[in-house]
Amino acid sequence: MVFGDSLSAGYGLPQEAGWVSLLKKRLQTQSQIHLINNSISGETAMGGRNRIEQALKTHRPDIVILELGGNDGLRGASIDSIRDNLEAIIEACQRNNATVLLAGMQLPPNYGIAYTQKFQDIYTQLTKRHRLKLVPFLLDGFGDKREFFQADGIHPNGHAQQKIMENVWKVLRTMLKSQPTIADGRP
Repeated sequence: MVFGDSLSAGYGLPQEAGWVSLLKKRLQTQSQIHLINNSISGETAMGGRNRIEQALKTHRPDIVILELGGNDGLRGASIDSIRDNLEAIIEACQRNNATVLLAGMQLPPNYGIAYTQKFQDIYTQLTKRHRLKLVPFLLDGFGDKREFFQADGIHPNGHAQQKIMENVWKVLRTMLKSQPTIADGRP
């Protein structure tokens, strides 16, 4: 299950063009894995915290790709609240036997060096504390290139979606190899 914000919901793109749909196609060619996209444009870590239990109960995922926090950072939320909300989501996933793949984000430099570094550190701290797998930066390889973004300068365009999917796939495939019952599609 992908649990994220507009970057995973495919904001501004046809549904089939988003990175989650591309990942779903890749998984279908290699296994019997069923991928659910439970992402909402505009979602925050607090909003995710409020809806994670129901999502886990409804979908019972083996793996959760957690892609939240970016909207909180862009709104200048406190580092502690972002970390606490993400940690609550992670702990809920773990209580429900779901392995978490955390997708890290970075903020533009105009938020100040101290805040942007503390924000980025949230992801590495949570990864270490909870022994998670991490995509260090979801937009790695193009996050600073204007041609990969929609007119708003925030949301990746269609050309970026394959790159995002590959960034996630690099880490996810190692997780699937270490969990053969998931990779083989067995319950």
